[in-house]
Amino acid sequence: MAVNLSDDLRETARRDPGGIALIEPRSGRRVTWAEFDQWADRVAQTLLSRGVLAGQRVALVMANGIDFAVAYYGVLRGGMVAVPINPRATPREISRMVEACAPKIVVGDAQSITQVRQADTGESLIVVHRAAPEGGELRFGALLEHAVDSTPVAPADPESLAVVLFTSGATGLPRGVMLTHRALTADIDQLLRIDSPPVITSDDVVLGLLPMFHVYGLNCVLSLSVRVGATVVLVEEFDPSGLLSEIAEHGITNLPVAPPVISAWVGLEGLREALAGVRLIVSGASALDPDLAEAFHALSGRPVEQGYGLTETAPVVTTTIGDGREPGVVPPAGSVGRPLPGIEIALRDFLGQPAAPGDPAQVFVRGDNLFSGYWPDGEDGPDADGWWGTGDIGLLDDAGNLVLVDRLRETIVVSGFNVYPSEIEEAVAEAPGVASVAVIGVPDDRTGEAVVAFVVPEDPESDAVPVETAVRELAAQRLARFKVPTRILVVAALPHSPTGKVAKGRLRALARKELT
Repeated sequence: MAVNLSDDLRETARRDPGGIALIEPRSGRRVTWAEFDQWADRVAQTLLSRGVLAGQRVALVMANGIDFAVAYYGVLRGGMVAVPINPRATPREISRMVEACAPKIVVGDAQSITQVRQADTGESLIVVHRAAPEGGELRFGALLEHAVDSTPVAPADPESLAVVLFTSGATGLPRGVMLTHRALTADIDQLLRIDSPPVITSDDVVLGLLPMFHVYGLNCVLSLSVRVGATVVLVEEFDPSGLLSEIAEHGITNLPVAPPVISAWVGLEGLREALAGVRLIVSGASALDPDLAEAFHALSGRPVEQGYGLTETAPVVTTTIGDGREPGVVPPAGSVGRPLPGIEIALRDFLGQPAAPGDPAQVFVRGDNLFSGYWPDGEDGPDADGWWGTGDIGLLDDAGNLVLVDRLRETIVVSGFNVYPSEIEEAVAEAPGVASVAVIGVPDDRTGEAVVAFVVPEDPESDAVPVETAVRELAAQRLARFKVPTRILVVAALPHSPTGKVAKGRLRALARKELT
């Protein structure tokens, strides 16, 4: 196991210096492993020379691209902690994450720099990528100008923190998932122990569409590819037809995606031909509808493997890859596969006792890939025996495959991203004319789930349109686009349970009625 995740880059560059590491179709840039490694050294040296110390944070508010990868590995190589942030996050969201982790440097690109400047970044130095810096800011190229006169040496401690990835907590405030070098490298090790078929090989050309600010793209695409020396084609935006052309043009063989990609491809002309050279398709981040998986297989001739994971598990827990099926056969409906080698799962009832065989119960996980708790003090991490409750409800089928059936938490998963109702409720409660609000998720063919807000106006006699407009405008200002409610239903009152809580089950039933 690598002591520091960036050790993998050093080793791959030594083994295959002239091999192509990263391709950026948008710009036409190609980077070899030797160049990638040298640039990561330069970033590390520059940060160290500017007084950024091991353990201090560097926020990367950047879209997928070569420079994100270089910055990420440079931060790790210097012993610092990377904090990837959605470049489409609002100034309010960025402010909260920056306030929580106090980064020394915030890197913003052309997509995010406006929001970064509008956010409260405190004393953080702002570095600008692909945009003109303003007073007191640093251009991204300056991070690569430091002459490397010695090899940066990060602290030799696999338990040192590598990444903080923020998700919204139950209160609507951001919670930082603390992932060490040990956790990130462990999940890579566990994935590579699958060999029939292998999850990835050095001959693969891997699609880098999944956003790198999400752990799936960060560790299962970028870092897994770095470990084995597979080329990554970094794609910033999803264009269904255009992406099929990119796959054929670049000879992409390995497709890690989320369900909305599969959904968008079903029915497109030329699907089977475009995917003719693809070796493996894996869907993760959220559940893939079995009917959609069957339809895709019929049209493309390619089965979609599935997996289950969480940010807190770095991320993969189970996968259908290597479950013993014949090649080309679709995984069993509903299955997310078996635990990776080195990971244990247990199903426990609400008393914490082992569930009866076949009974749905909460999924608990144990393995070296688990996080170290939530920022900054490790709160709510694994217990003394290494077990952590995921909040997901599942059962094991007769073949030992995990089947997910529900969630204890009210998380809404939109295109693979967690959305917490409380965060949205807090964000829009101050909209003019709003007395109260409740948010739920409903099934959506395109994104897996969609956000629906139920709003009670202050004036029961008021017109619903101004209230709905006010909520939508405030949501757009305060929330990333994927969190903004797709539907806003103005109602006279919210239903409550006998204990006084909003009865969201009744709201879901009402939403199904209203939206059909």
